[in-house]
Parts: sequence; structure tokens; C-alpha cells
Amino acid sequence: MKKRLMYLLELALVPVAALVVFLEQTLIRYLNVMMAAFARWTPVARVEAFLMGLPPWWAVLAFAAPSILILPVKLSALWFVAKGHFALAFGAVALGKVLATAILARLYRILRPNLMALAWFAWADRTFFAWRDWAYTFVRGLPAWQKAKALVHRLRSRAAELVSALVARYAAANERAGGSRWWNRKSSP
Repeated sequence: MKKRLMYLLELALVPVAALVVFLEQTLIRYLNVMMAAFARWTPVARVEAFLMGLPPWWAVLAFAAPSILILPVKLSALWFVAKGHFALAFGAVALGKVLATAILARLYRILRPNLMALAWFAWADRTFFAWRDWAYTFVRGLPAWQKAKALVHRLRSRAAELVSALVARYAAANERAGGSRWWNRKSSP
């Protein structure tokens, strides 16, 4: 009975956990790249330099600010729901969550050294990431995760082969046509 229950739980939870892990890792990776590029803009770099110099409790307030700044987005989503525009409400919430996640992840990177000076934050940080690492290890060790990972790897390989073949085919066709595609043509006056 216990094995059957574990199997049913695994069957129900693994897809959800795998989706959460995948989305979190992908979203954080690309948002970090985007925010790092944004941080190269001089005004943003100055704000980040200012934030790095904040004392720990001011850093806590700066870290909490995106939660307050996202409130207008949530209110707009409620307004969209009241007007019957459910897709716009979902879009507003999704966009707000992505922006808040990007800002919060960047603030975490900037403010973490200051925040770690607070004992409660250091404990919460260590505890959360230890739990997250345990959960990732657990999910990645499940047979369903391994199968899904192998399937994704095969699909990526196949997609890369298809794209490569299409590019090669297109280049050959362009070569046979003498390079006379529209982007190679000279414009006539």
C-alpha cells in the first residue's frame, strides 16, 4: 500500500515539480542576463552602487519595495476581471510577476552581502536554499524526471538537427540561385 501511494504521489507531483523547477531555473537565468544588461546603463549602475552602500535594515526595506511596487499591476488585474477581460487580467499578473521576479533577483544579488549581516536573514537564507537544494535533488533523482530529461535532450538534439538541415538546404538553394535572394539584391533608384 505504501509503495502504491508513493507511486501515485510521484505520478501526480513530479510533473508539477518538474515544471516549477524548469520554469524557475529558466526564468531566473534569462532574467539575470536581462537585468545585468540593464544594470550597465549608467543611471541604473548608480542606483545599484547606492543600494550596495545601504545599512542592513535599509537594505531590507529596499528588498521589500518590489512587493509594494507590484500592487498597481495587481489592482489593474482586478479591474480587468471586473470588466470581464480575463486574458488581460492573466497577462497583467504574469507580466507583473516576471518583472517583480527580475527586480527581486537583481536586488537579492546586490543586497545579499548587506542582508547577511542580519542574523535572522542569514538563517532564513541558509534554510531556504538548503531546502531548495534538497527538493531539486529529490526531484532530479526521480525516475520520471530522468525520463523527462532524456526526452527533452532527444527533442533538443532533433530540433538542432532539423534547424541545421534547413540552414544547409537554404544556403545551398541560395548558392544555386547565384545569391540572388532579396537581401542580396541591389536596390534600384
